[in-house]
Amino acid sequence: MPNNQSLTPLKMLLFSFHATNTIIISFLPLYLNYKGLNGTEIGWVLAVGPLAAIFSQPFWGYMSDKYKTVKRMLIICIFGLLISSVLFFQMNGLLAIILMGFVFYFFTSPIGALGDSLAQRRADDLRISFGTIRTWGSIGFATSSLIVGAVLSEIGVQYMIWPYLFFGATALIVAFRLTDVKVESDPIQLSDVKRLAKNKPFIIFLFMIMFLTISHRANDSFIGLYITELGGGEGLVGIAWFIGVASEAAVFALAGRWFRKYHTLLFIIFAGTIYSLRWFLYAAVDDPMYILALQFLHGLTFGVFYLASFEYITRLIPSILQSTGHLVFYSVFFGVSGIIGSLTGGALIDSYGGGTLYFVLGCCALFGTLSLTAFHLLPYGKKA
Repeated sequence: MPNNQSLTPLKMLLFSFHATNTIIISFLPLYLNYKGLNGTEIGWVLAVGPLAAIFSQPFWGYMSDKYKTVKRMLIICIFGLLISSVLFFQMNGLLAIILMGFVFYFFTSPIGALGDSLAQRRADDLRISFGTIRTWGSIGFATSSLIVGAVLSEIGVQYMIWPYLFFGATALIVAFRLTDVKVESDPIQLSDVKRLAKNKPFIIFLFMIMFLTISHRANDSFIGLYITELGGGEGLVGIAWFIGVASEAAVFALAGRWFRKYHTLLFIIFAGTIYSLRWFLYAAVDDPMYILALQFLHGLTFGVFYLASFEYITRLIPSILQSTGHLVFYSVFFGVSGIIGSLTGGALIDSYGGGTLYFVLGCCALFGTLSLTAFHLLPYGKKA
């Protein structure tokens, strides 16, 4: 099978899954607000996803490494996504939403990491840039945010389940056509996983980036509410995400050659600096159109940060632990950081408003950037 044909299902999977992810990230807070939840309660519900990710992502990563397959784990998780999403969107009370949300996120949270892990391995096999594959996820995210945002502004956010199921079903169909990874080594054992915990550069790096990922995840959760607080609606939320993820897709598509010339940590520090500036600017605006104008910075922050961090993590861990290591990274990015960002962000925006929230996020990102700069100057920062 030609290389371009073998990659088509993988690209379509990333496109379809991130299209579903758009709907959850961009519009679930608005949906919960429609259900009658306040900012603090929305923060509790959004924190359930990262909490589930802490357990589910290492679990599915371990299963993937143990049985030497990413494809089968993806199919199982997408099946779970479709079934649990139908139940999740039927819930009404806060407790019911939280409990069913945990089941829903248990299946959905590992899909992105498993897909990226498969993309990284396929890129290595074919000697091409990971970003050229991963950019299809960003294209799916951007396309979905624009189309679904326009649709929901017409029919109402309460019907967001239907576009979600459409893209989820598409992801399941193309998952059966994926080319799985070929692993020649012995299956992973639990004793091998302990090697990650003893990898000091890996652990230190994960701790340092948390200050950036907390700010990123809080923005993911509450930018929609902030735009509505400033006077915007679902359509503007969709456009904001489209602009941001379009810039992210451009970075993913063009970044392949960058890491060959400079140390990847320098790109992470650069992204952290732009993160800090971005949040301080968001805190200062009083019109949602300024948020839209600044959304191009999403590519220079998340796009650069994610690619550089993923590349750096890949260098730090042995090949047999690639899926597990990538999902541990995901657990920090979308798990621990998501819990902290959702809970504190919900309380801040509920009590003090979006401007104060983004000022705090700017301070958090600035501290993380300074910490990573110090990390780069230490011996552990140069071992990768």
